[in-house]
Amino acid sequence: MKKAIAVISGGMDSATLLYHLLNSGYEVIAVSFNYGQRHKVELGYARRLVDHLKKDNRPILAHHIIDLPIAQYLHGSALTDDIDVPEGHYAADSMKQTVVANRNAIMLSVATGVAVAENAEVIAAGMHAGDHPIYSDCRPEFAARFNEMIRAANEGYGHPDMRLLTPFINNTKAEIAEGGNEMGVAWEYTWSCYKGGEIHCGKCGTCVERREAFSLAGVVDPTSYEYEGELPTEPNVGEAA
Repeated sequence: MKKAIAVISGGMDSATLLYHLLNSGYEVIAVSFNYGQRHKVELGYARRLVDHLKKDNRPILAHHIIDLPIAQYLHGSALTDDIDVPEGHYAADSMKQTVVANRNAIMLSVATGVAVAENAEVIAAGMHAGDHPIYSDCRPEFAARFNEMIRAANEGYGHPDMRLLTPFINNTKAEIAEGGNEMGVAWEYTWSCYKGGEIHCGKCGTCVERREAFSLAGVVDPTSYEYEGELPTEPNVGEAA
C-alpha cells in the first residue's frame, strides 16, 4: 500500500486532506506541529479526528505531534505574539499580521525528513486558493519549488517518487467544504479560530472563512461561535478590513 505523510493542523483543510488520502488508498502517518501558536487548541482537535478515524479502522499508522519551540525566534505574528488577531476576510491587508515567517517551509521540511525515514511516497499538505493573496508559502509556485528542493536535498534517499502533494491548492474553501462533506468529514473534530478560546470567535479571518465556506457550499456547520452575525463584505486584496 502507498504511504503518505500528512501535515494536519486540526483545521478543515487538513481534515479533508486526511480523508482524501485514506480514500485514495494511502496508509497515513499524520504529523502536527506545536510551534508556540496561541491557538494550540487545534492540536487536540487533530488528535480527536485521528482517534475518530482509527475507531473506523482506517489505515492511520501514527500521529506525531512534533514540538518546534520556534515562536520566540519568529516573532511579529498575531499567531505567536501578544498582537490582536485581525478580524475580517483573508483578502484584507490586515491579515498579513497572521503570517508566521517561513512556517510552511519549516514544517514541510520536517515532514519531508519523516517521509525519507518512513520511505513514504508523498508529503501532503492542505493549502488552498483562498490562502494565495496573503500567504506566499501556500501558492503553486512555492509547491513547485519545494518539490525541486525535495529532489535536490534527498537524492538517493527515501522513496524514488517522493513528492509534495497539494490536492486542494487551486480549490476554494467552499469547494473543500463541499468535497469534505461528500467524504463524510467529521467537522465537529476540526478547529479554525486563531484566537484559541473555548469556542470559535466567529470574527477572525479563519472563522469568517470557515463560516463562509460552509454557507457557500450549502453544508450544515456544526460549529458554535461567539459571534454568529452577518459576515463582513470581502475587500479587494490590499484593502484594509
